[in-house]
Amino acid sequence: MLPLSPQRLATLRQQAASAMARGQLAQAKTALQQIDLVDTTSADTPFHLSRIAYEEGDRDACLSHLRRAAQRAPANAKLLIHAAERFRALGAADEALPLYDALAALPGQAVKARADKAHTLQLLGRFDEAEAIFRKLIRAHPREAQLYRIFLAARKTPPGDPLLKAMEQLWARKDLAPDQRVHLGYALGKALDETGDPARAFACWSRANAAQREAAPFDSAAQDREFDAVIAAQSALPQGTASGAPAPIFVTGMPRSGTTLVERILSAHSSVGAGGELGHALRLSYQVFGAGEAMQPITDAAKMRAFAERYRRLARRDVPGESPVITDKSILSYLVIGLLHAAMPDARFVVVQRDPRDIALSIWRNHFVTGTHRYGNDLADLAHSIKRFRAIVAQWQTALPGVIHQIRYEDLVTDPEPQSRALIAAAGLEWQDACLAPQNSSAAVKTLSVAQVRQPIHAGRARGWQKYEQQLAPFIRAWGDDPWD
Repeated sequence: MLPLSPQRLATLRQQAASAMARGQLAQAKTALQQIDLVDTTSADTPFHLSRIAYEEGDRDACLSHLRRAAQRAPANAKLLIHAAERFRALGAADEALPLYDALAALPGQAVKARADKAHTLQLLGRFDEAEAIFRKLIRAHPREAQLYRIFLAARKTPPGDPLLKAMEQLWARKDLAPDQRVHLGYALGKALDETGDPARAFACWSRANAAQREAAPFDSAAQDREFDAVIAAQSALPQGTASGAPAPIFVTGMPRSGTTLVERILSAHSSVGAGGELGHALRLSYQVFGAGEAMQPITDAAKMRAFAERYRRLARRDVPGESPVITDKSILSYLVIGLLHAAMPDARFVVVQRDPRDIALSIWRNHFVTGTHRYGNDLADLAHSIKRFRAIVAQWQTALPGVIHQIRYEDLVTDPEPQSRALIAAAGLEWQDACLAPQNSSAAVKTLSVAQVRQPIHAGRARGWQKYEQQLAPFIRAWGDDPWD
């Protein structure tokens, strides 16, 4: 190809930027591809091509362009952070590791980059390597409370561990910043629980939850209205559309109910790829049919087909490999089971139920990014949210008999084989013995269950609430007389 004049290159760059700003990705891609043929040094062109490929659902092209962008701008912290996060999200976490090393060498990036690398190693199950990095970071930066929280999320604290004393000393400081106290509250609470001091553990979690509640207030009534509108919009859905690939298995439930374990059992099957919390189902439904209370009755079959096609394209992008079946354990997908069933008749649905008291305790004791799962920072709101979840699932069971397979976490961990066999059958798959050993999977884990799912199936977390029955009294009162199961 003949070289482009500087004026033509400038025009193409302007056209690409203008098209990107307007969301006209096809036009932007055409201009960027012309630039890319002659410009072999700029990181901007492959970076923007990676963004377009990501939106188009082309995983391989996205990663390929990102690799070139990172190679061309090894000192651009913003680009390297973006690339590392994208590699992790698209199932290429190993490729994020050298990017964190490069980031650590840049001014002002060392601590976070090394912590992000250690966390990525945790997600990959490489706990010893992660621990070595975290311990070195904590020695050098003992007041960085987030380091304790991330490190201890994948490690049990033994009695007498020096880290416990260090956290208690930091907790006693009056000048600890509020956001750091949140991180430390969850970390110290976990360590105190594991070393036999439940009363102090719950007090730490309570203070951390109160701080998050203050930073991100929650309006339970507003969320009720949002969810009611979404359910009502699915009351007169048109006929289902054609099946396609990949065929999704939606695994849903309240946070900390065992959805990750169920997904790992399913994805141990040779025909299944693990998607994790993809998040596309609800987000796309809001984009296509209206967000929350603005969602109107869904009656347009053409829009439903476009919704299904877009979902499958994004799911294929985000789940490595070519598995004909993928799992999607996005928590809030239970809100749109009706739409998903109508739009993708080959989809399967698994709802995980667990003792609400164990769900409440597990949410209360675990850190979620401030502003997410806001109901989890108040025990009464937790009771209301779990009851509402159960009511919505019951409503779908009535409207769609035989569509939803429910599994109880307690039954699964106490008697794994029959429950796992029933789960695999409900997914429309032939049984494979590997599904009884999900801990053997080498796939990265992207949830708070990063350590638990690396262990064989066991009942260690069932009925954990009993140790905290007194502290959970506000939750139990708010639950009222409804049965637990």
